[in-house]
Amino acid sequence: MIPFSKLSYWERTIYTEGMDFTIVGSGIVGLSTALHLKKANPQAKITILERGYLPTGASTKNAGFTCFGSPTELKDDLSKMDEKSVWKTVSMRLEGLGELFELVDHTQIQYEACGSWDMIRNEDEAITPDFIEYLNEKLHEITGEKTVYTEDQTKHLNSGFQGIKTTYHNRLEGSIHTGKLIQELQRACSMKGINTLFGVNVLSFDSSDAGVEIQTALGTLHTANLVICTNAFAKEYLPDILPARAQVLITKPIPHLAINGTFHMESGYYYFRNIRNRILFGGGRNVDFSGETTTEFDTTNVIQEKLNQYLLEIILPNTPFEIDYAWSGIMAVGSEKKPIIQKMNKNVAFGVRMGGMGVAIGASVGKQLSKLFS
Repeated sequence: MIPFSKLSYWERTIYTEGMDFTIVGSGIVGLSTALHLKKANPQAKITILERGYLPTGASTKNAGFTCFGSPTELKDDLSKMDEKSVWKTVSMRLEGLGELFELVDHTQIQYEACGSWDMIRNEDEAITPDFIEYLNEKLHEITGEKTVYTEDQTKHLNSGFQGIKTTYHNRLEGSIHTGKLIQELQRACSMKGINTLFGVNVLSFDSSDAGVEIQTALGTLHTANLVICTNAFAKEYLPDILPARAQVLITKPIPHLAINGTFHMESGYYYFRNIRNRILFGGGRNVDFSGETTTEFDTTNVIQEKLNQYLLEIILPNTPFEIDYAWSGIMAVGSEKKPIIQKMNKNVAFGVRMGGMGVAIGASVGKQLSKLFS
């Protein structure tokens, strides 16, 4: 690739000189941050740097759920976190989804208000009616919506699942096409005059009162302000970030597939949906936490075999299927289930650690990041 030092006058003036804001990472957070910064600073020159030819982390590699909390996930969170933090996190997810649909037209990203179902296996601990009532009370406080969660004793039967004793429906969750989401955010950025440079790997940066010098594999860039939106890949700068790989597979098309909606199991560690008569199925990180604490984009036998086992035994027990292909995405987690949104100094800020909820909170994080420079 041509280094920055060999660019023409025309290329330099448009793409690499006089940058007011440079954003590292072209996923949901980076693109949302750019749009909010442009709205607040219409004359600013904003450039996004992306090391890959597509967003590198998880923004185009997830399952495309507009989710904010299944009963078993919330129950698990409440056993590990204080109650106030749990519901603050849920509020942030709901707020973030609202922010997302302000940035993009939901009809352009295949949004479906299909609801979700949390599947309770025969061997799982039961969810009590009192707990569902409690969840509904808290969601009513946050959203004004009544009866968000209800038990559905027929969904698993109508879908052909086995080993499931009941399900719990969340009527406010849904699904999107995350590839189209990134495409729409990129289009919105382009229309606002925000440039994205792909294939630019940022190696380091050095900030001073005069601005930020960015060292890349293609040479040096200068910017007034720098925003790091690389999620797990910011771990070298911030201590409380751990990478968390999520593996996903998809089947070949299955005729007459009776499964509709989005589904969770085991505190959200497994999730699946029907996409054009294929089952997209991801998760299993809880099978091998240490092995999945990595930034390597690989799949492993131990996780893929577990996903295949659940397809055979629970999801498609009486339906022939073939796995078409599999992939992985890299999330970021930490000691708290909330993002890091902070300034390192006056001209460098971070918006990272989405905790696997980038679809839900990414746009909100971008808005909050932009406000750090107001």
